[in-house]
Amino acid sequence: MPDAVTIGLGSMIGAGVFAALAPAARAAGSGLLLGLALAAVVAYCNATSSARLAALYPASGGTYVYGRERLGDFWGHLAGWAFVVGKTAACAAMALTVGTYIWPGQAHAVAVAAVVALTAVNYTGVQKSALLTRIIVAVVLAVLAAVVIASLTSGAVDTAHLDIDTDATAGGVLQAAGLLFFAFAGYARIATLGEEIRDPARTIPRAIPIALGITLVVYALVAVSVLLVLGPDGLAAADAPLTEAARAAGADWLVPVVRVGAAIAALSSLLALILGVSRTTLAMARDHHLPHALAAVHPKFKVPHRAELLIGAVVAIAAATTDVRAAIGFSSFGVLAYYAIANASAWTLTPAEGRPARIIPVAGLAGCIVLAFALPLPSVIIGAAVLVIGAAAYATRRVTTHRQ
Repeated sequence: MPDAVTIGLGSMIGAGVFAALAPAARAAGSGLLLGLALAAVVAYCNATSSARLAALYPASGGTYVYGRERLGDFWGHLAGWAFVVGKTAACAAMALTVGTYIWPGQAHAVAVAAVVALTAVNYTGVQKSALLTRIIVAVVLAVLAAVVIASLTSGAVDTAHLDIDTDATAGGVLQAAGLLFFAFAGYARIATLGEEIRDPARTIPRAIPIALGITLVVYALVAVSVLLVLGPDGLAAADAPLTEAARAAGADWLVPVVRVGAAIAALSSLLALILGVSRTTLAMARDHHLPHALAAVHPKFKVPHRAELLIGAVVAIAAATTDVRAAIGFSSFGVLAYYAIANASAWTLTPAEGRPARIIPVAGLAGCIVLAFALPLPSVIIGAAVLVIGAAAYATRRVTTHRQ
């Protein structure tokens, strides 16, 4: 189980906390911590539903498998589609995080370069090892701890910054929760490793809540410390909030450390995301839910090279043309749609199959829908349009198949 928890931490405690706090503060103002708590509740429900399903279906694929098995082929297709588009947007957000922290004036150029470099790395079959994941988690936790300690021990702390003021509207808190959900979404990585984890029926349901709980504690400490020194307005205005917090705390020596830590976290997340999206694309292409040409595997490197090149190209274009807030919003919409299907699938479980308490999938499904539609309007419109395109592609494939 320690390895499974480490994988979950490695997937969650990464660039999300470096990137999502500022957009969430712009939405919720002084209600930022309420948004974080709400995002954590929805994430817990999603994690519990996913864990129970993963224990029953220990096959790689996550909700793409659960939706197909519990709700029907269409819902599996839509879950896979939502995952691919949502995580592709997450790749762009991670790449832009690298650029924002490393070279703010050339964030888009750095982001595109990072995507090209890591796509090339993935193309040759190089993947992160469990040891490397542990090292990266340790580095990121050390950087976050340094920011928290420097902030809390500085003279810039103002406890009034934690007061909830009139700027915290219900809609703003919901939107912040949707944006902050982006930083929690990595726990699905544990659920998708069913074929690789020993005793998945016992390990997965335990590992996911533990990893999620540790992540929530870390995020809460970081959010509180950054708010104490920057305040809601200062946090909302920051492009790289953790470096701004270090400066406000008078710890200028920490700024380059934070920049390097953010870059390592974002590059690590980007590498894992490109890998995961390309493998889901491969699985869907093999099942003809996406063009079958994307199912090709390179004869030498043994990777889905066409899928990786396509994903890399789409992410590079997105990283060159959008900003972090838009990428996070669009990603959150797709991932929330994915988990909505996971919760609906968990609702169909019987007690003998390990069904969670009924309130969990109900709250998870309702939470996913509410948070998805509370996101910035452009993210909702584009996200909904992309899901409609996915549904239309499924219908077209069914009609074409029946005519043959």
